[in-house]
Amino acid sequence: MILKREDSAMQILLVEDDHILCEFLEQLLHQEGHRVTVSTSGPAGLEALRAGPFDMMILDRMLPGLDGLHLLQQARREGFTLPVLMLTALGAPADKVEGLDAGADDYLAKPFDAAELLARLRALARSRSGGYGVLVRCGDAALDAGARLLTGPGGRCEVSGREAALLAFLFRNAGQVLPRELLLDRVWGADSEVEEGNLNNYIFFARRRLLQVGSRLQIQTVRGLGYRVWEC
Repeated sequence: MILKREDSAMQILLVEDDHILCEFLEQLLHQEGHRVTVSTSGPAGLEALRAGPFDMMILDRMLPGLDGLHLLQQARREGFTLPVLMLTALGAPADKVEGLDAGADDYLAKPFDAAELLARLRALARSRSGGYGVLVRCGDAALDAGARLLTGPGGRCEVSGREAALLAFLFRNAGQVLPRELLLDRVWGADSEVEEGNLNNYIFFARRRLLQVGSRLQIQTVRGLGYRVWEC
């Protein structure tokens, strides 16, 4: 049996309103070792993307609430540069041109071959070196989660993928008290069996990273509630 390398696993956002197709894609991607977050409408997909981070997005065009083209255009305006594979029944050449011009990195028409879909995702991952590619700023610090680099007044340091996910979510919600359960869900995934002690460890790591780059940001423990980021 060939074991998959842990660092090849991706956090993928799947935005698709066909529940049968969602179940198939989730199973397919899980078998490849990837973690999948599913959104079944345009507004929910955009909200999930903002709450990320994600390494890749698979996006349908015809979605309730906000179609895939407008979702993608808005995401690009907000600075998200993660690779996007548009997966849709609209497969005419003009449709493909429209999707690519809106910001998609690749375009695959339904019905599709599962092996081809996986190959296209691997190609996108290689071309973009993983990472969701948006710079997240908070106070005097900036996080490039794609490159896994944290920068502050005192320099820069590399962070792990999990540290990047935690810091990105804290930075995006600076000033808000984030419950422990929410952090576990957004950083590790709702279906993970992670223990709360792991969160304590990664909060410690994140605080140490901020000190390492000379940032004034503090990760405050709010007893009985969770954590929040603030600048002292």
